[in-house]
Amino acid sequence: MNQPNTSPEKVDPDAISHLQPLKSVRKTSLSVLNSAPEVAVKEDVETGTHIDPSLKEVLYNPTYETMFAPEFGPVNPFKTQQMAAPRNMLSGYAEPAHLNDFMFEQQRRTFSTFGYALDPSVDSSQVSSSSYIGAVEEAEKKKGLTVFESGLKKEKRKRVKGGDASEIDSFLGPWAKYQDEKDVAKPSEEEQKELDEITAKRQKRGKNEEEAPAEEKTILHVKDAYDYQGRSYLHVPQDVGINLRSAEIPDKCYLPKKQLHVWTGHTKGVSAIRLFPGSGHLLLSCSMDCKIKLWEVYSDRRCLRTFIGHSKAVRDICFNNTGTQFLSAGYDRYLKLWDSETGQCISRFTNRKVPYCVKFNPDEDKQNLFVAGMSDKKIVQWDIRSGEVVQEYDRHLGAVNTITFVDENRRFVSTSDDKSLRVWEWDIPVDFKYIAEPSMHSMPAVTLSPSGKWLACQSMDNQILIFGAQNRFRLNKKKVFKGHMVAGYACQVDFSPDMSYVVSGDSDGKLVHLGLEDHQAVPPNQGTRQGVHQRPLAPPRDLQGHHLRLGRTNQTLGLTRQEGKGRGRAGGRVSLNSRGRRQSGCSI
Repeated sequence: MNQPNTSPEKVDPDAISHLQPLKSVRKTSLSVLNSAPEVAVKEDVETGTHIDPSLKEVLYNPTYETMFAPEFGPVNPFKTQQMAAPRNMLSGYAEPAHLNDFMFEQQRRTFSTFGYALDPSVDSSQVSSSSYIGAVEEAEKKKGLTVFESGLKKEKRKRVKGGDASEIDSFLGPWAKYQDEKDVAKPSEEEQKELDEITAKRQKRGKNEEEAPAEEKTILHVKDAYDYQGRSYLHVPQDVGINLRSAEIPDKCYLPKKQLHVWTGHTKGVSAIRLFPGSGHLLLSCSMDCKIKLWEVYSDRRCLRTFIGHSKAVRDICFNNTGTQFLSAGYDRYLKLWDSETGQCISRFTNRKVPYCVKFNPDEDKQNLFVAGMSDKKIVQWDIRSGEVVQEYDRHLGAVNTITFVDENRRFVSTSDDKSLRVWEWDIPVDFKYIAEPSMHSMPAVTLSPSGKWLACQSMDNQILIFGAQNRFRLNKKKVFKGHMVAGYACQVDFSPDMSYVVSGDSDGKLVHLGLEDHQAVPPNQGTRQGVHQRPLAPPRDLQGHHLRLGRTNQTLGLTRQEGKGRGRAGGRVSLNSRGRRQSGCSI
């Protein structure tokens, strides 16, 4: 079979170029033409914003590098070389150096103590007098001693040889005296002269000689001291329209409505008033004018007698159970016993301290004994018959202000400036009950309730506190009376006989009635408030009769009347009388 005759055909290279393998490609880069001139750049180009160092405010938050960048610009030609010198602190340039802490502290303390220190630039091997800074003379005197170096030690004192221990008589042991010891220390002549001069000056400045007690005398102001039957004014009157001997307790007491009478006679403030025991037909008052006066409560209400015997103001007075005698306590440091009828001073008592309060023992068999609260923190008990001190109660820490007998007169309660209340057994000088709280204030006026179960205490924080008067003597927190202002004055308080009201004086010259049940203040007594220009003091403690007597500050005694029936009991500077119909008080 014949094969076809074939011949190779020419192929177009472009048509098969995509089938050919790739040839190696050499990369070449063209040179870039830089037309900028060549400049020697020493620093990187900064694109940040520069801040004027004289600006006081910056309106944006710059970076730290921008804020604290160094200043560039022309040099200040007015800066000195010292000012232009580089510095890393306010005063100059500080270089770090090694320094021993002990040596630095040694020189610092030496300079503060002795006034000199070693120059740190001087070599320690070449120290001389010129090497010190500060008190050079002191350094030469002490030879450059530091505070850590001691000078020459003084020789110790030598003792006498103790001897042989086997010989008892001659052995001295550790009790031997020093060799140069003097047995008698006698001042020299010059020292003795100085001591004599000092002693003479002290004697001149010393206390004056004790003043003799004032002469006692009395003035009778009425002609009819005795009636047609020979009875004195101490006799209970029966022609006043009221039975003064009655012991009937009222069913209800009423508030005072108007003022009945004002007694005038004292020239200075009245410090205390007391009614005659039982009947209350006489009123005894003591004043800052050093006088004691006896007044009529009924009839003409005259001043019957004046007792003069204190050289200074009279602080307190107290009747005995029968009213025939009374005690007075004055700032002249004397307690005096007076006869109410004749005005004679029976006896006087003193321990050279100021008595602040005085009380007879209410028991009939102890009428010869009385107690007084003194300024020397003691309660002193005297016997009238012997005139001597028979007992002292000295547990208080301040002047004693009040003494109140409780529990059928077997005990008594005392208050003091030490802000405490203490309960004592009679004739036992140790208190068996002590009441003192951090929140308590001084209580300069205390009154026993008619039932004998409660004690009303005038606290200096403008409150009336009620304490139990039996057994525990605990504070009755439900019976706290507020609403009046005492302002630092010893305004006495009292109970109404029916235990419905508590009566208190006020620093504004008011008589404050407080309800015992609701603790609310009754509107003030307008009649009593008239004529009261300053602060009332404490009311009498034994007011009886038909009146409530009020404390004032205008040297008068006020008497107000209560409408309605009833019986009152007195106590302090304001008090209800034995029938609860009237009230009276003292003024200052």
